[in-house]
Amino acid sequence: RIKLPLLNTSVGIHGVNLLLIYKKHLVVLRDGRTLIGYLRSVDQFANLVLHQTVERIHVGRKYGDIPRGIFVVRGENVVLLGEIDLERETDTPLQRVSIEEILEAQRVQQQERQEAEKTKSKALKERGLSIPRTDALDEY
Repeated sequence: RIKLPLLNTSVGIHGVNLLLIYKKHLVVLRDGRTLIGYLRSVDQFANLVLHQTVERIHVGRKYGDIPRGIFVVRGENVVLLGEIDLERETDTPLQRVSIEEILEAQRVQQQERQEAEKTKSKALKERGLSIPRTDALDEY
């Protein structure tokens, strides 16, 4: 049993999970994607079910949300899970833009990164060095 001072009661681990359910959460996945939705279910492996989920894409000081609906996340892909403070959610210095605009900005950013990586790799190769690829996911 876990003693929760804020609630002034003791609850089991399943009760702790109930404190998280039905609240808005941010989930960062291993592939870098950011999901925001209402947590509906979680199990001992950190498998998640999110409801009214949006995928948030950040580029510079802009962001856009792509509606995804119900989203099931396998626990091994979860890097970070955190509750969103609804009172502070709208207090952000970022500018919200349309889906089309953020996807175009993301495409341009990815192209710039690829070009920079290509230039860096070429310069290192000329000096007899190489960088291992980082685009592959960890294989256990």
